[in-house]
Formats: sequence, C-alpha cells, structure tokens
Amino acid sequence: MALAFFGLSIYLLFTLDLHHSSASPVYAASQGAEITYGSTIKLMHERTRFRLHSHDVPYGTGSGQQSVTSFPNVDDSNSYWIVRPLLSSSSKQGDSIKSGTIIRLQHMRTRKWLHSHLHASPISGNLEP
Repeated sequence: MALAFFGLSIYLLFTLDLHHSSASPVYAASQGAEITYGSTIKLMHERTRFRLHSHDVPYGTGSGQQSVTSFPNVDDSNSYWIVRPLLSSSSKQGDSIKSGTIIRLQHMRTRKWLHSHLHASPISGNLEP
C-alpha cells in the first residue's frame, strides 16, 4: 500500500500542479528545474509533510530487508532517493524523464532499491515497502 501511494506521488510529481505554490514540483519545473535520471530527490507526503525515509536497519521479521518509513525532519540525510530508469530502458543518467514514465528509486546512503514484499510490516501491519 505504501509503495502504491508513493508510486502515485511520483506520478503526481510529474503530471499535476495541485497548489500552484513555489514548493510545487510542477512550479519548479516551470522555473527551469528538471528531474532527470540520476537526480537526487526527497518524497514528501503533502498532508503530513513527512518524508519517505530509510536507513540500514532491517525488519526483524518478515522479509528481513531494510525498513522504509516516513520521517518528519526536513534536514534528514536518510530521506534522499536517486531516480533511476527501469533495467529494460535505454535511458542514462542526465536524460529527461517524460510524464507518466515508470522509474525506480534507489536509497542514496545505502544504495538499496525501493520495492515491496508480501510480508506484513511489524510496525504497521501493512505490506512492507
């Protein structure tokens, strides 16, 4: 569920301007900022303003892989993600990302990939991201 939510967030990031504010990704793009493969980004939940966060602490049960949560601090260095193309893509670092493109996210500090599992999270009971 969380992965689907952030997938939708990425989709919205590249297609909608909901607030027309200077904090809007679409506004940033209209000012010349461009997200390309290799860009480092933070994903923020608009309502709570928490960022998608991870660090090298594995789940103690379930998949046993690196945990992914949300975090409120703006200056947290474990909330950076690198935008990568699909393995089947011929895109390379620096190429522009077109609206609607499916991307992969790699955690900047640990270099691990964001993906989901059919294991319940011991924290929320939802599927692990």
